[in-house]
Amino acid sequence: MKRIAVLTSGGDAPGMNAAIRAVVRSSSYYNMEVYGVERGYIGLIGGDMHMLSRRTVSDTIQRGGTILRTARSDEFNTYEGRKKAAESLANNNVEGLVVIGGDGSLRGANDLYSDFGIKTVGIPGTIDNDLGYTDRTIGFDTAVNTAVNAINNLRDTMSSHERVVIVQVMGRHSGQIALHAGLAGGAEVILVPEHPVDFDEVASVLLRGAAVGKTSGIVVLAEGACPLDEAMKEIKARTGLSLRSTVLGYIQRGGSPSMEDRVLASRLGIRAVELLKENKGGLVVGIQGNDVIDLPIKDALAVKPRFDEKLFEQAKMLSL
Repeated sequence: MKRIAVLTSGGDAPGMNAAIRAVVRSSSYYNMEVYGVERGYIGLIGGDMHMLSRRTVSDTIQRGGTILRTARSDEFNTYEGRKKAAESLANNNVEGLVVIGGDGSLRGANDLYSDFGIKTVGIPGTIDNDLGYTDRTIGFDTAVNTAVNAINNLRDTMSSHERVVIVQVMGRHSGQIALHAGLAGGAEVILVPEHPVDFDEVASVLLRGAAVGKTSGIVVLAEGACPLDEAMKEIKARTGLSLRSTVLGYIQRGGSPSMEDRVLASRLGIRAVELLKENKGGLVVGIQGNDVIDLPIKDALAVKPRFDEKLFEQAKMLSL
């Protein structure tokens, strides 16, 4: 294989640039050309791609976001849209494609492989860490650390004013960020979509703390667990405590990637290129333990997202 392409799709995640850099530089090492596709599958359909070089990706490993930019494409969800994308690759003599993104992006890579035989390799890039086949996804570690830093700052202010703050973090379907940030930030309560919210239990925890002299508190709420307004209303009604709320939102997506995410992205990017060099496709790479693994995309996506129930119980144990 002499020429490949790389794109980022869906939500951006810190470390995507490190993955792009690894794809470009390892391809250069193996004497393969790399095209960068702008704006994910939208750019692929429109043929918006250009050659990348080792120099192109200089000074990018420390940058958040994605230099190729990203978008979601409704047209790509249709067969005709994917056909245009396949034709775009053929017109540019591209033989293989690296897709960096979450489950939707990886499904798209699998569709290109199954519908048109395009050699695709997926790299998991999502802050939600909600792909069950891999221990970690690119961007998760950075997003959690961003949330922890925010919790640290909020605790200072809440202690000064003797208040409880509800910190809403990302996670419509996954409580991974909330769990890890809540545990690392010493939150009194962690609310996740994997467990129904019991406001009586939440109130009990906060009131027990107040009874032993705690004058402030942190509740970490994954956005998919329940609406923030509802949480504010129900907790206030049951406790009478002084409450405030903060929505971290997109701040969790940006920022310079952590060492963990830079190294993970580099390792996965190299392996993706090696698979294409071997003329393999329809695969996704990931990490299990400290080993880089690869398996068919369809098999990887069939693995249910994991939630560490033991860690969740341990977080409760340490909350007061």
